[in-house]
Amino acid sequence: MVITKAGRGRPTRLSIYASVEQTTAELNRIGGLPGPDVAGDIWADIWYEETHNSTAIEGNTLLLKEVRRLLDTGQAVGDKQLAEYLEVKGYADAAEWVYAQACDRDTERCDPYITLTELREVHRRVVEPAWKVKPPDDLLPGETPGGFRQHNIRPFPGGMTPPDFTDVPPQVSDWLTLANAEPEEGKPLIEHLAHVHAEFERIHPFRDGNGRTGRLVLDLLLVRHQLAPAIIYKKDRQKYLHALDRADRGDCGPLGELIARAVKDCLDRFLLPALGGPHQLLPISALTTKTVSVLALRRAAERNALRAVRKPTGWYSTKSWVSAYIKTKRRIGPRP
Repeated sequence: MVITKAGRGRPTRLSIYASVEQTTAELNRIGGLPGPDVAGDIWADIWYEETHNSTAIEGNTLLLKEVRRLLDTGQAVGDKQLAEYLEVKGYADAAEWVYAQACDRDTERCDPYITLTELREVHRRVVEPAWKVKPPDDLLPGETPGGFRQHNIRPFPGGMTPPDFTDVPPQVSDWLTLANAEPEEGKPLIEHLAHVHAEFERIHPFRDGNGRTGRLVLDLLLVRHQLAPAIIYKKDRQKYLHALDRADRGDCGPLGELIARAVKDCLDRFLLPALGGPHQLLPISALTTKTVSVLALRRAAERNALRAVRKPTGWYSTKSWVSAYIKTKRRIGPRP
């Protein structure tokens, strides 16, 4: 599973797409993407990180450790607004529901990848907890969680204007046709799904929560296509928004590449621990445990507390080095 490059430097977009296909094929060879019942720790780590980053992209200020504490214990840590905690709880509930639906082994390939009912359900779960406490301004009776907007939306910063609210239902119907279609001949699957995601965000069918809902719907489609979820990190927010703007102008390549890199990262989390021995260099995203997250490993590597190797594609370490770091961390204990 080597990413081939066109000469030196950054891997080409097509080589990244090919790497996703190769990693998926290798994962299928050993049984396919495992469900939460088999790989619960990995799914939980993705759950924490996606909930934190997807809500942070929209302005939520909870830290990752605060998100983990809230989801693990139900305790609100810090002095944030109640609506922020409810946004995180709502997204986490929606993500858990999406993962369960996506990993349903009884879903046949002839079934739709997504239905209108599922789309509405994702949005309802995402926004309902926060809307009960702090609904959007000027919310109209029909603009319930899961209900389409009855307002027009001002143009986005890039210049794209969402459709008139009266056009939302037929455009969503067309979007469902696109989302349930297979890619055009010669078009990479990831780029097809990038187009689907961009079209959903262009329509902006709901009064609020379109970004969070759209990213969870993307996850649902990815996993039903036998791929892994995609975590769009808050540090990549501007890159992500720029890629959406490019997609609005007809070029889905940058968004496809961003999604492909995120999918590859999550695929590695499932595959590499099953294949790698204790001394094999692996991306640190594949070396997380119940007690240490990707962010913690990355920070430990940056301050030389974890033995690791920096490559153009990120930090790499081994199971034995991570085990030694965790033992040292336990021996030192938490900071006062």
